[in-house]
Amino acid sequence: MNVEDLLRQTLSEMADEEPPPPPGRFLQVRPRRRGLALAAAAAVAVLALGSTLVVDGLSSRPGAPSTGPGSTARAAHVLTVKAGLRLSDTLRQLSAATGRPLAEFVRAAEKGEALGLPAYAKGELEGFAFPATYEVSSTSTPDELLAAMVARFNRFADDNDLVDGARRAGRTPLEIVIIASIVQAEAGDVRDMPKIARVIYNRLDHKPEMRLQLDSPLLYDLNKYGVKASNDDLRSRSRYNTYKRFGLPPGPIDNPGEDAIKAALRPAEGSWLYFVATDPKKTTMKFAASQSEFLKLVEELRKNQGASLPTALR
Repeated sequence: MNVEDLLRQTLSEMADEEPPPPPGRFLQVRPRRRGLALAAAAAVAVLALGSTLVVDGLSSRPGAPSTGPGSTARAAHVLTVKAGLRLSDTLRQLSAATGRPLAEFVRAAEKGEALGLPAYAKGELEGFAFPATYEVSSTSTPDELLAAMVARFNRFADDNDLVDGARRAGRTPLEIVIIASIVQAEAGDVRDMPKIARVIYNRLDHKPEMRLQLDSPLLYDLNKYGVKASNDDLRSRSRYNTYKRFGLPPGPIDNPGEDAIKAALRPAEGSWLYFVATDPKKTTMKFAASQSEFLKLVEELRKNQGASLPTALR
């Protein structure tokens, strides 16, 4: 039984019960439902209405006063969480949209597997707060909203065969999400995502000769924004410094969207080892398979904006 089926069953059971059952009933779950206790206790339901997902809380369960997706009693906010936001920025956006204190969202995000996270997330919400448009009840809590976002990720993962797809790609499911988060951070155009994913795979396959040498993971860990790490940044001993360390960073660096995850699962075919945003104003990305080709792209970038180094892999 997946997350959404469990939550719908919970809501259905509650509809026939008066008074509402004690929280302990939901917290004492069977082993096969381990990690879903909070989601069940919150009675969150994620229901698709076109491109919008409705987040129902306890007050919106069957038999509650509110009716219909357009009811103001049921949905006080419609918010779109963009792909590629860091979790810290996502929590700030949710706080601003709902009027609830940021600290409540931070505490909720720390509940890890209780939000319904898959086991391979290792209890960390970064990378699994799925970007989408959500219709949020005025009574929805931070726990409910974050659990709904995780439920939406789980549904996408099931629909796109993420676990088996990762195995076929020779990666773990978590590594797929990490790669997708980097692809999301580096791409200026969704059409480039499969090629960027291929560059990452090719570089990983060239270990120990090559490192990823990407700025975005390091900037994430240093809590900085931009497209280029400074020379001081590059001296960091951070585990996210892919200039010094081989392989992938230890975790996702943002919450990737559908296109980025699909690209990580099914990268384009090619021998590229480099990519350069040769004209960032036009989000033009070009790819190279050799160092000589790469240097030509660097020169093209310099001519376009006078940059001394490319934005992406160097």
